[in-house]
Amino acid sequence: MNFKVPRGTQDILPDVSWKWQRVEKIIRSICDVYNYKEIRTPIFEQTELFQRTVGDTTDIVQKEMYTFTDKGNRSMTLRPEGTAAVVRSFVENKMFGYADQPVKLYYTGPMFRYERQQAGRYRQFVQFGIEAIGSDDPAIDAEVIELAMNVYKKAGLSDFKLVLNSLGDKESRNAHREALIAHFSPHIEEFCGDCQNRLEKNPLRILDCKVDREHQLMKTAPSLADFLNEDSSAYFEQVKRYLDIAGIAYEYDPNLVRGLDYYNHTAFEIMSTSKGFGAITTLCGGGRYNGLAEEIGGPAAPGIGFAMSLERLLLALEAEDKAWTDEPSLDVYIVTLGEEARTTGFELIGRLRENGLRSEMDYMDRKMKAQMKSADRLDADYVIVIGEDEVAENVVQLKNMADGQQKKVALDQLLEELQK
Repeated sequence: MNFKVPRGTQDILPDVSWKWQRVEKIIRSICDVYNYKEIRTPIFEQTELFQRTVGDTTDIVQKEMYTFTDKGNRSMTLRPEGTAAVVRSFVENKMFGYADQPVKLYYTGPMFRYERQQAGRYRQFVQFGIEAIGSDDPAIDAEVIELAMNVYKKAGLSDFKLVLNSLGDKESRNAHREALIAHFSPHIEEFCGDCQNRLEKNPLRILDCKVDREHQLMKTAPSLADFLNEDSSAYFEQVKRYLDIAGIAYEYDPNLVRGLDYYNHTAFEIMSTSKGFGAITTLCGGGRYNGLAEEIGGPAAPGIGFAMSLERLLLALEAEDKAWTDEPSLDVYIVTLGEEARTTGFELIGRLRENGLRSEMDYMDRKMKAQMKSADRLDADYVIVIGEDEVAENVVQLKNMADGQQKKVALDQLLEELQK
């Protein structure tokens, strides 16, 4: 039987995985500068956690979750997104009692959604996200957005933009909800079954429908912007003011909704503007979620965060023709000729690695010419040649692969010579 990688997943092979490591290094360095600390949550959680937080009318909960019953007859779900688990951990571990607030966290790891595979979208995918929980200061909204923008800048992207909206507070959303119900009700039978189910439960989700997006009523639907109360409008103006102070350009889009029920106030997406990127331009999305901690039994703890796909970041680099090609080179390759030379080489490579030098040697008993070709393929900076004469003299031949210069170096002076 021939086994293949499951549909909607991928093997990230060594000739590509170094790019992922570089992205992760950029992420960790930026989070360190902004004082965000890493959190690691389980890959699966109780299904009800996502039903209560993500929203039981969303496509994620209704169609895309990987849910199973464990041996204790409990319903569990592979995490489809990261915020719910982080907020659950925040509440369970009483982080709301920490002296320093807000609690600033970040995560990276696999998420799972059962959806149609396409470029940059998989059933198992990797997200980086941050959550700042415990503050309702508009300045932290701007900080979160700035951090996301800086990840893309540090990675080398230039063709992307920030799109911004306000979803308002509970009062504003309720007023908008009633207007949407009144707007869609007379013709709801013309919409898909999902939209019909959402009319009373969560009519805002209708605006996010992919099936009926061209329906005339979609174009004339009441805008949330018209229902923002004074407090919501003032909050949004403050967020924009801080973005202006940070020098971050943005576009206002009153139709930006986001696909999760827990969002309120600030909502944003970062989109690729590269012509070669494809139809789905969103790279990153996030927003404020005041009330989420209370929804799962915790105290009031306003929060804001975002999640970005690492797959889509790497695709965006390719679309801009900025994909990394400078894979880290090898410091030293050891070529050995004969059994005694192999023994000496094996002992030597251990010492080189202890001193932080990326080193490799032949394990296939190949001829010298084949070993030199291997060193060249691995882009080694130096080659050390050890044969019978070198073993007898306690020396090695050290070749600089950049200029072809070769010289004899005593074994006890080799490390010092390389470190120069």
